[in-house]
Amino acid sequence: MSITRRSFLATATAAMAAPRSRQRPNIIVLLADDLGYGDVGCYNPQSKIPTPHLDRLSREGVRFIDAHTPCGVCSPTRYGLMTGRYPWRGELKSQVLWPWDKPLIEKDRLTMPQMLKQAGYKTACFGKWHMGWDWATTDGSKVNSRVRIGDPQREIRNEHAKKILFDQPIGEGPTTRGFDYYFGVDLPNFPPYTFIENDRILAQPTEQKPEAMFGWPGAMKPGWKLEEVFPEIARRAVDYIKENAAKDQPYFMYFPFTAPHTPVAPAAEFKGKSQAGQYGDFVYQVDTVVGQVMDAVRASGTANETIVLFTSDNGPENLTYPVLKEYAHASQGPLRGAKRMLWEGGHRVPFLAWGPGRVPAGKTESEVICLTDIMATVASITGSKLPDDCAEDSYDVSAALFGKKRAKPIREATVHHSMNNEYALRQGDWVYIDSPKSAHAAAEPDWWRERNGVQAHAQPGELFHLKDDLKETKNLYAEQPERVKQMRALLEKYKTESRSVAKR
Repeated sequence: MSITRRSFLATATAAMAAPRSRQRPNIIVLLADDLGYGDVGCYNPQSKIPTPHLDRLSREGVRFIDAHTPCGVCSPTRYGLMTGRYPWRGELKSQVLWPWDKPLIEKDRLTMPQMLKQAGYKTACFGKWHMGWDWATTDGSKVNSRVRIGDPQREIRNEHAKKILFDQPIGEGPTTRGFDYYFGVDLPNFPPYTFIENDRILAQPTEQKPEAMFGWPGAMKPGWKLEEVFPEIARRAVDYIKENAAKDQPYFMYFPFTAPHTPVAPAAEFKGKSQAGQYGDFVYQVDTVVGQVMDAVRASGTANETIVLFTSDNGPENLTYPVLKEYAHASQGPLRGAKRMLWEGGHRVPFLAWGPGRVPAGKTESEVICLTDIMATVASITGSKLPDDCAEDSYDVSAALFGKKRAKPIREATVHHSMNNEYALRQGDWVYIDSPKSAHAAAEPDWWRERNGVQAHAQPGELFHLKDDLKETKNLYAEQPERVKQMRALLEKYKTESRSVAKR
């Protein structure tokens, strides 16, 4: 009899914590926000940003060079990471969540922290949530009764904000999706500008954000400073590691950073520490926080009982182009494109895995993986049984993580998705983009195309051979009609069917 998501959740609710063993390590997932493939030194020797801690992580673990996010923007990618499911299968087909949007993860959908609670783990999340909440209002109304999820509609949302009851519990947040504890912000550029702990706001936002401060207008706690957000979240995450070091129960810590996403607000001690302007300084701060986390793990004496995964939620923001022009620093590295786009720079991201005694040191891994794969991989590591109706797009990539030989690629193919609900399919060395122009192509400067010899085309789609053309400059769509036909058919199959992974 197959196990279902519902029966799994019922069992998880009644499960008791089991003692830790070396077969079930602590698991830490560090998710940078808008960090580019070329920002990190171990991916880009020409990087103008010092990243010593990430470089050390690479030397002591596995560096994946072909890892991808399920979407080119943040909310959908976070959904995919937490559920092992392509985000476009859910309600949000384009854009991201905006202020006061409802929860993105469905109530009955199994999440990675819920799965790990069933395996006896303690679970915590620190940082940027950005997957929706259920905010109490004066009249019981919800913003999505007037505007669809993911539709900015600023006037409607700002009007709705006047009804929010900030002194009431916030429903349907992280602690209802599998986390025992949560501390952080929805995101640093959205109201309310104050910290949230579990389902409560810590300090009431009794003022309005000044117009000069970056971000959506809205309620703010007195004295709120953007440059203090990331350090406070990091401090609490590090404290969590220290507090749980000597406990028998293993833990899962999900730490979604607020950096280097805009607002670019490096703390004072990081300013001027890179050769890539304030953005580079903020990335340097990201690296330092990684170092703080890793130092806490090593000092706790649990390094041999811990697996750390570091990655990013999508490619770098479009500010990568002025940074490239002014400082000669390429946040996307050798790739084309940036956040929101379907080209590689929009979704190919750094991915580092570390785990002494489990994960081989100093290995470079070329296996194509997607962040949706983390759920099935963690299930394999912890001996968790995934129900048939969950993690439908999550492959177990533990063989690549642990350096085991494979006879063939783990993934049949990988779907890429843009902010504008456009699709691409990666299969082997080929990538097919099912659009005349990839999302936000207008944001790509003419000077970049000219500098890199991008060939103009008038085709209904794009086809690139990445082994020969990593920068995606030569569209082979017209020259490879059969390949286009086959890849389009597989893409449509994945979109039509409810899963891309065979039933377990």
